[in-house]
Amino acid sequence: MSGGSYNYLYAAADLEDLQARRWDLEEMANRLAGLGYAQDAARETEELLVLYRQWETRATVRFARLSDVWKAVEWWDSNDSSETRVHEALAKYRGDHDDTGTPHG
Repeated sequence: MSGGSYNYLYAAADLEDLQARRWDLEEMANRLAGLGYAQDAARETEELLVLYRQWETRATVRFARLSDVWKAVEWWDSNDSSETRVHEALAKYRGDHDDTGTPHG
């Protein structure tokens, strides 16, 4: 059987698939760097890994900030909560309240 040393990294269908193969991407970057004559490709592969890490960090922070808002809207649209909960979640998201939930004037 030929190929498969990097779990067919080259055949990743999209960015989500590539993200799932991060370990293989790291291994490929190391292999390219070790060749000595593929430094440009190694560097760009490493840059891709850095971009993924940066995106992941930023996305995690934004997800944490937005999840209560999304939940409030979803529950309101499902008739499990009221529009008031959306306003409360938006106030928290915007920092218009203190830690006890009391709105700032």
